[in-house]
Amino acid sequence: MRIIFIGAPGTGKGTQAQWITNQYNIPKISTGDILRNTVLDNTELSKKIKKFINYGKLVDDNIIIRLIKKRMEEKDCHQGFLLDGFPRTVVQANELKKNKIKIDYVIEFLLQDELILKRIQGRRIHTKSGRIYHITYNPPKIENYDDVTGEKLVTREDDTQEKIKKRIQEYKIFTVPLIQYYKYESILGNVKYYKIDANATALKIKNNIKNILKNSY
Repeated sequence: MRIIFIGAPGTGKGTQAQWITNQYNIPKISTGDILRNTVLDNTELSKKIKKFINYGKLVDDNIIIRLIKKRMEEKDCHQGFLLDGFPRTVVQANELKKNKIKIDYVIEFLLQDELILKRIQGRRIHTKSGRIYHITYNPPKIENYDDVTGEKLVTREDDTQEKIKKRIQEYKIFTVPLIQYYKYESILGNVKYYKIDANATALKIKNNIKNILKNSY
C-alpha cells in the first residue's frame, strides 16, 4: 500500500495520515519532518538545507529525492508508506517514477480557500510526535495539551493569515499540473486516483478512505 496525499495546507491530510499509519501500520513520510530532522545534524547537507530555508526558498529537488529514497530504504517502509507533501511538482513525480518507486493510490483533498484559512488558524501541533489538533474540529481532551503525553501544544510560526494565503497560492501554481499528471496516470492504469471532500466530518473522510483502500487488505 503506497499512497500519496495531495491537498492544500489545512485540508485535513495530517489528521487522516495519522489514522492511516495507525490503522495499516505503514509510516507517513513527510518532507517537512525529514527536513526538520536533517537540519538538526551538523553535516554539509544540513548546512545546505538551512541556507534554502533561511532564504525562504524551496529545497532543491535533488536533495529532497535523496532524502526520500534514503527514508524508503528503512525497514518500516517495506510494507508500504504514505507520502504527505511530496511530490509537489510534476518534476518530482517523474523522479519517483524514474527511481521505480511504485505508487498505488493518489488521494486529493478538496476544500475552499476561506475554509482553509479558518482551519489552519485554529490548528495546534504536538511538536515531537506531529499529532495535529484543532480548537474547533478536533480539540484535545485538555485545552492546549497533547492527549498522549500531556505536553503543551504549539501553533506553527507559518500559520499566520498572510503566510497561509501565500502557501495556498504556491500550492495552486505547482500542484494543478501535478493533479493533471496523476489523472492521466490513472487513465493509463498506473495508479488509482480519488477525490475527497475535505469539508466533510473527519469520520466521514476516514470511512471514505477506508472504502478506497479496502481492496488492499
